[in-house]
Amino acid sequence: MERNLIMAKQASTLIILLSSLTGACLFLGVKFEYFIIFMAVWLTVCLCILFKPFTNNGQFFRSVMYFLVMTTFLNQSALSIHVGFFSLFLYRIVLIAALMVFIVHLVSEKRLSHYWNQVQTKEILLFLLFWMIYGVISLLWAKSLLEGIKYLFLLGIGILFIFLASFTFTHVSRLLLFQKIWIIMSICLILIGFVNHFGHIQLPTSTLYGGPSYKLSYPTAVFFNQNDFATFLSIAIFFFITAAKASRNVGSKTMLILFAILSVYLIHLTESRASLLGVILGCLVYLFIHLKARVKKITVMVIGILALFSPFYMGGIFNKIQTLFTAYHQYPTNQPLPSNVVRAHLLQNTFHYLIDSFGFGVGAGNIPVYLKERSIYDIDQVYEVHNWLAEIAGNFGIGILLGYITMYSYLFFTLYKLYKRQTNRQYKALLEAGMMGLVGFAVSSISPSSVSNLYFHWVFLAFTISTVSVFKRKNHLMFTGRSPRDKSRKKSQSITLKN
Repeated sequence: MERNLIMAKQASTLIILLSSLTGACLFLGVKFEYFIIFMAVWLTVCLCILFKPFTNNGQFFRSVMYFLVMTTFLNQSALSIHVGFFSLFLYRIVLIAALMVFIVHLVSEKRLSHYWNQVQTKEILLFLLFWMIYGVISLLWAKSLLEGIKYLFLLGIGILFIFLASFTFTHVSRLLLFQKIWIIMSICLILIGFVNHFGHIQLPTSTLYGGPSYKLSYPTAVFFNQNDFATFLSIAIFFFITAAKASRNVGSKTMLILFAILSVYLIHLTESRASLLGVILGCLVYLFIHLKARVKKITVMVIGILALFSPFYMGGIFNKIQTLFTAYHQYPTNQPLPSNVVRAHLLQNTFHYLIDSFGFGVGAGNIPVYLKERSIYDIDQVYEVHNWLAEIAGNFGIGILLGYITMYSYLFFTLYKLYKRQTNRQYKALLEAGMMGLVGFAVSSISPSSVSNLYFHWVFLAFTISTVSVFKRKNHLMFTGRSPRDKSRKKSQSITLKN
């Protein structure tokens, strides 16, 4: 009863405050866009205050995080308000709300150390934090400060989500719900993709919206273009395949396999060869991990022998690759260059910028600026590098690139080690989805113009990092009977496992 009275007083006070602020904004003639942002922030603060009594057990925060995961799949289709270079849409509003709810929860519970100790991927989180700090420092030598700030804003949003996810999805049951949300939302996007193709209807968020009729059949769903959608599908398909393998229900298994096939068909419609290659390579790795140990060894030996003698039978392929970098003068100057040649020139330009910056990168978000103003090779007015690893190297330098590759490799091989220890079908599906998604994205990431603004990439990375953290902690508890936090407190009583 007393709590209800307190909440009623708080609600009344907040309503009066919001009404006063709204009246002040209208009286001062504040622009509608700024007014919407102002109201969204204040409503978020008010909701955090009102729901504070219910956040003590973290349940409300987890609910907000699940909703946040769902909104990431909507991209900018649900709400989009542009104010200068800043855009406000549903995902960012919910992300701000999730951050505030988490802060309120920490203040009320004072358990930050508890959340941090649960995470078994601290090195990865620290690297991401270092990446962000390095990006801020790189603004000192960046040519365009504004472009750098815009890029760091996108990077910061992605890293913030990874941190919140690492603190939220700390149990297998939560990861399974995460997986279900990904599958359900992927199905929705696939259906939208078929509406794009057969109905020749594009959402306003697509660059094809209002374009020529022959382009309207490309499936883009809620993304900017078909390449972004294809890259998303190169990850989503493995959620379908692994969930189908783990399912015991014939109807569910059939439906999941059907949507996996439909995903491949949509990738074919997008004409994204990199995404299709990523799916093929991911499927080959998926088959490889299911081979028996002896067959795996033979397969590895055969691949090693083929790689050793590759210069003798792949000379033609190497010559074609070399031609992409050297034969641009063979094309007429009054005609656009082939896309493969343009991509090769983008990489050449980026490599030159990296060398000129002594390996430190040109500064966060400044690769497009250099491509536009200091292009050495003809890029046919394309100012995005179209390669995620090259984008990282060009903007942030060799150090961050090596750190990202190390993190990526660590996630894959750790997932594989954890996978070999599992017998539960659903648990193995989580680990398989993470592994194959990493393989698929590693190849398909050369398809989009830029990856920093693809939120599903950060969501998938958060899923993978959380999965590694949860299963490492689970295995540790299984073998030692105590959490890593207890081990750090009582090193003298720790148990050493024999290999």
